[in-house]
Amino acid sequence: MHKVLVVEDDPNIVELLRMHLTDLGCEVNDARNGFDAMEKIHQTKFQLIVLDIMLPGINGMEICRLVRQKDRETPIIFLTSKSEEIDKVLGLETGADDYLTKPFSIREFLARVKVIFRRNELPKDAGTGLQSGAVLRFGELEVDVDMRKVTLGKLRIELSPREFDLLVLLASNPGKSYSRQRLLNLVWGYDFDGYEHTVNSHINRLRSKIEPDIAEPRYILTTWGVGYRFNEEM
Repeated sequence: MHKVLVVEDDPNIVELLRMHLTDLGCEVNDARNGFDAMEKIHQTKFQLIVLDIMLPGINGMEICRLVRQKDRETPIIFLTSKSEEIDKVLGLETGADDYLTKPFSIREFLARVKVIFRRNELPKDAGTGLQSGAVLRFGELEVDVDMRKVTLGKLRIELSPREFDLLVLLASNPGKSYSRQRLLNLVWGYDFDGYEHTVNSHINRLRSKIEPDIAEPRYILTTWGVGYRFNEEM
């Protein structure tokens, strides 16, 4: 049974989500403010956190940041009335897996939840063609797929879940070019209509962490007119 925490101060939305998530076989907990949410997150391991941004106490963005400081695996979906494009980008860059704005379609919400559960139940190397225990090495860059650990020289590099998934996908297929839409489909699990800029943001953040010179990338290259590829000459 998947344990889900719904952090939302609107009781009607809480009950709507509780009803439908329970039908999926989930055990649903709820928190009506940021402080209560953090207490429950510290006490319980959840398989999904559904998080509003505008909350009493600690806001959703800060909760996401605090969670990601210690936990890079638990999926987080932002569900909020904030619909500006910058809010969506900030939410995803903070470490959220997905973002839905109110009013929302409950069918779309449930479809995205199912994708997250399916993705997390797959082997970590699913879709990469890698065997269990694979370690990718490219010069000073080392990627331990099972441990979800990245090192550059002797320095450990901290990546968000999606940054890591992007790196593994590209690095396990050197020289293969992926469009932004294809990366969204493979890494996030389905199509984000009009969210190609999210890939750009994640690639830029990933490059800033692993590239010696972000102006002249060594590992993640741009395929002009297509998207991105991992350097096959490493």
